[in-house]
Amino acid sequence: MSVDVHITGLGWATCIGVGRAAVLESLRSGTTGIRRVALSPEPPVKVAGMVDGFDVSSANPNAWEFPEGIEIERPLRNTLSPHGAYALVAVREALAEAGVEAASLADGRTGLYCASGGSPRMLHHTLGKSERNGWRRGDPSGVVRSVAGTLNFNLAAHFGIRGASCGFVSACSSGSHALGFAYDEIALGRQDRMIVVAAEDCNAESAFPFAAMRALTSSDNPAIASRPFDAARDGFVPAGGAVAMILERGAASPVAQLCGWGQACDGYSVAAPQPEGEGLSHAMENALQASGVSRREIGYVNAHGTSTVAGDRAEALALRRVFSEQGFSPAISSTKALTGHGLSLSGLLEAAVCALALQEQMIPGNSNLEIPDPACEGLNFPRETLAHQFTYAMNNSSGFGGSNVCHILQSS
Repeated sequence: MSVDVHITGLGWATCIGVGRAAVLESLRSGTTGIRRVALSPEPPVKVAGMVDGFDVSSANPNAWEFPEGIEIERPLRNTLSPHGAYALVAVREALAEAGVEAASLADGRTGLYCASGGSPRMLHHTLGKSERNGWRRGDPSGVVRSVAGTLNFNLAAHFGIRGASCGFVSACSSGSHALGFAYDEIALGRQDRMIVVAAEDCNAESAFPFAAMRALTSSDNPAIASRPFDAARDGFVPAGGAVAMILERGAASPVAQLCGWGQACDGYSVAAPQPEGEGLSHAMENALQASGVSRREIGYVNAHGTSTVAGDRAEALALRRVFSEQGFSPAISSTKALTGHGLSLSGLLEAAVCALALQEQMIPGNSNLEIPDPACEGLNFPRETLAHQFTYAMNNSSGFGGSNVCHILQSS
């Protein structure tokens, strides 16, 4: 039996805005959330996507500061990571937009799927404290605020979730996996509602390891540092924040509909993409087949497009294989030009952008794209945000180990 899985609420704590209105304005105007930062005295990271108004830099959560109008009670802070604070704010907004009352979350038919790589900062602090002072004087909350399951631990307890609860860790595909498997929970009749949230810290501990991999941009100019698919790109811009999404079985006035999803692995390298983008093209084909949507119906593709040399090239070749070589030319953009790369956060963030784009009937433009890489020949990359009538959108994600995920969304 066919089941309509509707997106009924979205929540945002991102570098392009906290809340729907701010995010939508940034997407319409092409306003970047990337800023100059100094995460250490001699920074290998010079630009990043930080969430304005939040100061979660201290290892002591009681010292954190939040934007005006946002409060997180001190007892709750004690077990949160920095990205846990972002996630809590995003979930609250998504529940409010969906009109979900707190009491209904404990009905056993509401689940919670989270995506997070954990908090390197909190783990570093916890281990350092134990090394200095001995384990008997360690932090009893250190584990639950630092390891990869910190989001589902904290949010499930806080919101009283009694349905399915799970965390997903597949690097830059984590948020997309959480969303895909949440869709399955509803489509298979296991749950009636799913809260999906993805979040990431953005600080020295989370960003510096990617500098050692030579994956980050060397640019110190936030206006052009993230330039997906551009011939002059040289690496990604790290970002933090959170996005939450409410999925429900049928709804009167949804934001958009999630039609299906697909995944496929490269089976190639622990970190590098398969050079021809074969795994991602298979994931796109699988998503189209699972959703029953034809490639000719896709009006917009939100590309993974991180602004790395190898990753963007592989994705461009995959997109050509699936679309342009078959005679189709959907509009394609990577909104990471504005948001930077939120790692575990990115897949859900961009699925939420697709939902907004469908609801508002707009195509986000490709900021900073001046001269496309030759691998992009034949692909349709609008430079500016456009008003456009379309029914279906596709969202791509790729992660370490060649983990590729694709969602298909439909206007409501």
